[in-house]
Amino acid sequence: MHRSPLPPARPGGAGQGAGAGRRAGALVQIAAPRDKKKFVRAPADRTQRWRLGFQLAFVLLNVAIGVQFWVFVRHFESGGKALYLPRPPGVEGWLPIAALMNLKATLLTGELPRRFPAGMILLVAFLAITILFRKAFCSWLCPIGTLSEWLWKLGRRLLGRTFALPRWADWPLRSLKYVLLALFLWAVGGMSVAAIRAFLASPYGLVADVKMLDFFRHMGTVSAVVVAVLVVASVLVQNFWCRYLCPYGALHGLASWLSPVRIRRDADLCIDCAKCARACPSRLPVDVKASIVSPECTGCLECVAVCPVKDALALSPRRRARLPAWAIAAGIAAVFLGLTAFARLTGHWHTEVDPRVYSAIIPRAGEFEHPR
Repeated sequence: MHRSPLPPARPGGAGQGAGAGRRAGALVQIAAPRDKKKFVRAPADRTQRWRLGFQLAFVLLNVAIGVQFWVFVRHFESGGKALYLPRPPGVEGWLPIAALMNLKATLLTGELPRRFPAGMILLVAFLAITILFRKAFCSWLCPIGTLSEWLWKLGRRLLGRTFALPRWADWPLRSLKYVLLALFLWAVGGMSVAAIRAFLASPYGLVADVKMLDFFRHMGTVSAVVVAVLVVASVLVQNFWCRYLCPYGALHGLASWLSPVRIRRDADLCIDCAKCARACPSRLPVDVKASIVSPECTGCLECVAVCPVKDALALSPRRRARLPAWAIAAGIAAVFLGLTAFARLTGHWHTEVDPRVYSAIIPRAGEFEHPR
């Protein structure tokens, strides 16, 4: 910061004050106005339009899958009288534990699974997207992540703000999702390939998706209260479920450490406005870090969208190598569509189960308990 000496007071000043001014003139200094960085203003950002388009498309896709699966289940529950639609393989994306089981079996045997293969393919696709684009599955594709985001934005619109838990509560609560992930990994890790295949072929394994549907169709009082609390918490606190409780998000957060890309800040261009930090839904200190490596970063690019300086902030594999929004969108689409197309073409997308088996077990889905 530049400093300049205060010129001595002019002769003839009023009495003692003037003399004091002359004596202190050579000692007192005042600060000149701080030099402002010259910068090139960033062009209009369309990042969030791209992301919203992907979010809407994936929400609609999951709604269509849910409706088709409900029709499929109702056909067998009605004894074949209701409309029949084939079971949509995409429903397996909601069964991440079965996908983890199949992934382990595939890694150990080198054979792609015959039961619930779509779930494993989707898990691999989502992890690949995370590794390539920094946990982008959570902020670009995950319907729960999208719903969570819409809820806290609704809360901000209604209340004018959202709330942040104090640090002493935030840190322990954030560890819960990793604890839940560790429990699931421990359970799957202790299963042999034979045990995995037996589980997936059991009546419980075959109707696990039906039981998931029944949770929402026949929700009890306790479950309804828990869901309501989570909804209210998500309105008040940014990404409450994703930040504190989602084990699937924890898995993607750990996988994101393998990513070569991250949010990078060019300190030479940064004007220290801190807009990026205020915009970050994960409350990360984007404005003071050279790069963001936290597993909490979802690659949502909210920080990049609000940065007023051209090239000061970007999601990139290295400094001064910017990934534009269209490239991220194209990459996510290529991975997702490419792997699902591969599964379809190689016959590893549909789960083939004799309709007579479904006729026997779907109406009795509530009777089957988790194998011990």
